[in-house]
Amino acid sequence: MVEKKKSKVVSTKATVSSQDQGKKKRKVALVNKQGRGKRYIEVAKLTDINKVYSLDEAIEVLLKTANVKFDSAIEAHIRTTLDPKQADQNLRGTVLMPSGIGKSIKILVFAEGAEAQASKKAGADYVGSDDLVDKIKAGWLDFNVAIATPEMMPRIGQIGKTLGTKGLMPNPKSGTVTKDPARAVEEFKKGKVEFKLDKEAIIHLSFGKVSLGAAALKENFTTLYKAIMAAKPASAKGAYIKKISLASTMGPGVTIDLISL
Repeated sequence: MVEKKKSKVVSTKATVSSQDQGKKKRKVALVNKQGRGKRYIEVAKLTDINKVYSLDEAIEVLLKTANVKFDSAIEAHIRTTLDPKQADQNLRGTVLMPSGIGKSIKILVFAEGAEAQASKKAGADYVGSDDLVDKIKAGWLDFNVAIATPEMMPRIGQIGKTLGTKGLMPNPKSGTVTKDPARAVEEFKKGKVEFKLDKEAIIHLSFGKVSLGAAALKENFTTLYKAIMAAKPASAKGAYIKKISLASTMGPGVTIDLISL
């Protein structure tokens, strides 16, 4: 009987040991998933964290490191010296990318009558008024840009919080509240994008896809940079742009030499 009990204890210990090993493996797998994978570590070797790159050099490196299985986006992360808490420094604007952004977007338009018909002809994916408000109330948000005529804004107010938290609320500053929604639809379909300051005084924005190629990506970023510089608030004194980093989706970032711009 004693031997059987010992055997049973040993068996239990073996089971516990096996469970512990399983937990450790799962924990390691989780860490690897949340941390840096083998692919990232390998492509990161192509960059130098101590170097500042010219725009041409940066784009060349990013195209090499964007070796994922999908058409990776190329992102700009622009740190400013602005104070987002100051109303006159809460930067926000739009820019039309000359080479497009390399992806299709779904546009919703809140409009009625002639404006609604014109928006449909311009290529809007969804056009309506109260019906769209009710649909969004029910949890539907399958669109990338929301445009509205001024007359529709009071009705949209009831879903303002829902749209606002997703960055989809129409706003005059971004050109998404307009008396000519059809024109706005055409511009956003061609590659018009919005840039705005976050709470950390940084502008995060994708300015194209890898498939656009180096020349188009350079043209898009240059256009974006000029637009942001032109939008510098009058109250901003001294240095305006502190740092610019470019990165591909799931790829390492590189720092841009501001002087070269």
